[in-house]
Amino acid sequence: MRPLFARALAEHEALLAEAGASSYLRREGWLKLYRSDHGFAALKRELALADEFGIPYRPLSPDAALELEPNLAPVFRHAVHWPRAASLTNPLAVTKAYAARFAQLGGVVMRGNARSLHRSDGYWRIDTEEGPLDAAHAVAALGPFAPDVLGPLGIELPLGIKRGYHRHYRGAGNATLTRPVLDAEIGYCLAPMEQGIRLTTGAEFAASDAPPTPVQLDRLLPSARELFPLGEPVEAALWMGSRPCFPDSRPVIGPAPGQRDLWLAYGHAHWGLTLGPATGRLLAEMMTGATPFCDPAPYGAGRFG
Repeated sequence: MRPLFARALAEHEALLAEAGASSYLRREGWLKLYRSDHGFAALKRELALADEFGIPYRPLSPDAALELEPNLAPVFRHAVHWPRAASLTNPLAVTKAYAARFAQLGGVVMRGNARSLHRSDGYWRIDTEEGPLDAAHAVAALGPFAPDVLGPLGIELPLGIKRGYHRHYRGAGNATLTRPVLDAEIGYCLAPMEQGIRLTTGAEFAASDAPPTPVQLDRLLPSARELFPLGEPVEAALWMGSRPCFPDSRPVIGPAPGQRDLWLAYGHAHWGLTLGPATGRLLAEMMTGATPFCDPAPYGAGRFG
């Protein structure tokens, strides 16, 4: 995964600049907190990997961490600041800005049922609200919904679903955060977003169409409020999303097995937004015969047999 992650920020920076959306990029890093000595000791393997790949980090005392985020409560014993980590304050606004830039460059957005994808007279055809659309190549980049389209085409890959929830809260007493904060041993993140302070959950393994079961958020809220003064929720209802995951934690990027001129780009788990631009570049280079910026073989669908 390292080649994709190493390219992720540079690709986003270029697109953000083109789309006039650089203001959404936050470069304050991540702060990860550990409430026990045991939890911090378990971090050794992660830090060893960071050393191997040249990713900088700073172990901090509680007092030093509170200098970075003074509205946190000192309920933790250790902290690590990852200064090169970047994040976005409004992913939806960024996505819309990228789509607007696509349109400025001559791209056309059409709505239709992706399940209608089929071969017709040597082309790929999809039915849209404006009539059939034919193309020499097609790309399935549909996340957890990819099997709905690929299954009827005979493409069966071992995709699983991890669902997650989040909700935004106001900071009580004007409390703010500067960067995302991970309460590592309990398993949630507090992230400052344009909508408010986002409280995330861990993963839930369930079918993408199963009814929501947001019990994790209720269980996490007391610990989150112990760490940071969360106020009232911003929205009436929480958000739920499905993350498409392959067993080896790698996406599938490249040609579809058994289907000429059909390409796949899905299964990024929690990293679809992060790796979207790098994935797009890699896939475009493969489709046009350019030299890929990294070896695409580890992401091939053929690894599943």
